[in-house]
Amino acid sequence: MSSTIHPEIDRLLQGGSDLGASDLHVIAGVSAAFRVNGEIILAEEDPFTPEEVTAMSYSLLSDAQRLKFEQEWELCVSIRHPGAGRVRVTLYRRNGAAELSLRFCGESVSTREQLALPERLDDLVRRPNGLVLITGPTGSGKTTTLNYLVDMLNSERRCKILTIEDPIEYVHENRRALIVQQEVLTDVRSFNRALIHALRQDPDVMVIGEIRDHEAIATALTAAETGHLVLATMHSPGVTHALERIIGVFEGSAQRQVVLQLANTLQGIIAQELLPSVDRLRRVLAYELLLANTAIRTVIRQNELHHLYNVMQTSQRDGMVLMDNCLMDLYGRAQITYDTAVSKARQPDRFQKFAQ
Repeated sequence: MSSTIHPEIDRLLQGGSDLGASDLHVIAGVSAAFRVNGEIILAEEDPFTPEEVTAMSYSLLSDAQRLKFEQEWELCVSIRHPGAGRVRVTLYRRNGAAELSLRFCGESVSTREQLALPERLDDLVRRPNGLVLITGPTGSGKTTTLNYLVDMLNSERRCKILTIEDPIEYVHENRRALIVQQEVLTDVRSFNRALIHALRQDPDVMVIGEIRDHEAIATALTAAETGHLVLATMHSPGVTHALERIIGVFEGSAQRQVVLQLANTLQGIIAQELLPSVDRLRRVLAYELLLANTAIRTVIRQNELHHLYNVMQTSQRDGMVLMDNCLMDLYGRAQITYDTAVSKARQPDRFQKFAQ
């Protein structure tokens, strides 16, 4: 980060923190835009000029980061602000000029109760090995859940945890565990090279900020297969989509190998969304939870993912949760509106019938 942050971006970061915003958008032609409880709120002030946005953007970068952005036209880094704490900064270009999207990462890890996560999720990461996936759309709290799980392991297990993040959003201090956090472009040159090298660093737990392509998927599955616990996030709307995406990246014999690796190593998947509460003053977690029991492993091994929801439905006693059932529960407890629940239901017609 440059030695002198632009006073306007300094003011906006402090203001966003005071508002409890999750994001700040700095865009030429409009005033500052804060995302609060999932909704965009524009500040009542003059819009920014392209020159002002560029000056604010560049004040957050080191010389090396500025050069990288000018070469590649996109960049994601993290900074530490004295008032707002750790902030993820994403730079991009529009109409030939720089613009900013900033995510407030928070100063502490929330508890499971504060996040409304299921207790069975804790059991998954207490396993000595295997793959645990956290999936959902952008802004659904995946990184927050991931950091909660890392914090839990750090407080319970004497082990080495290696994280590969792009960028680091929360810094963990060593407690019972030894934690090594590596940031892409700061500590490692590329995500996939870091993943391959990570296996040589004697980790017990590997934490992958996001698995994006076949190389990352293959490395994660190999690590899970060779005795490591692997925690990873994905952009995918549900558990079935997540598995379909992993398998669909591969073809032929490679796909068959991945199917078998998944069937053997998967411990569970949580797919989550953050929905507006009834009073629209906060956001509520809705999720579906898959736990890899014998029936689930058989469905994956036979690559018959269309049977997955039926198996999850009949395995609710094991702790599995379907999204529609979670939505029904939230609606029944008056935490979300009927319209919100129906709009997110996997099977809206069926949901409407049961909600009547």
